[in-house]
Amino acid sequence: MSLGNLYLIPTTLGDNEPLEVLPILVKKIVEQVDFYIVENEKSARRFIKKITPRKSQPSLKIFILDKYTSELESKTYLDACLQGKNIGLLSEAGVPAIADPGANIVIQAHQNNIRVIPLVGPSSITLAMMSSGLNGQNFAFNGYLPIDKLERKKAIKELEKLSKLKNQSQIFIETPYRNDKLFSDLKSVLTPSTLLCIAVDITLSTEFIKTLNISDWKNQKVNLHKRPCIFIIHKF
Repeated sequence: MSLGNLYLIPTTLGDNEPLEVLPILVKKIVEQVDFYIVENEKSARRFIKKITPRKSQPSLKIFILDKYTSELESKTYLDACLQGKNIGLLSEAGVPAIADPGANIVIQAHQNNIRVIPLVGPSSITLAMMSSGLNGQNFAFNGYLPIDKLERKKAIKELEKLSKLKNQSQIFIETPYRNDKLFSDLKSVLTPSTLLCIAVDITLSTEFIKTLNISDWKNQKVNLHKRPCIFIIHKF
């Protein structure tokens, strides 16, 4: 029996029409696949319905992959692939397994000789880096910074030092309701000449992307509250 494929299926970064930012191949694959590994069933079903309105929702087999999913449970999620069925690993926003759950599923697929097929779609990290004007030849994604204020400020200084040492742009994110606090810390901790790119609501009508040095950012008023945001710093 031939093995099924694991498709890495991207979604939109916000509430825009799927085919405005996704290639037609994503729609074609979603039309064909009935097994899905997702972080949130409700939003996954909503996306599937939006991109393929005629697809039968009752026919879908949904497996939840979130912080409550045990390793033992997730090891069974590719059983359908072993039985010849295709499975889609569906991101909550953007692309799967990049700042998004799913890497353990992908490595399981490789271990079981299941073909992994990544589909093209929007990545907020890549799009922010592209539009920042910072070092696209050498950059690092650092995920979330510490929640504790002192630890967060320490991490910011360390990333600034690392950026200068390696000529490396440093990318990080924050929970949207804490964006303004992080922005305030960046302005108070970073040196005036350090460049900061803020990329908000990427691909949406409210998109805002700007790179300035810290001294210039101190004169800017930007509302980042509860808006998906990418932060990138570079110290020359």
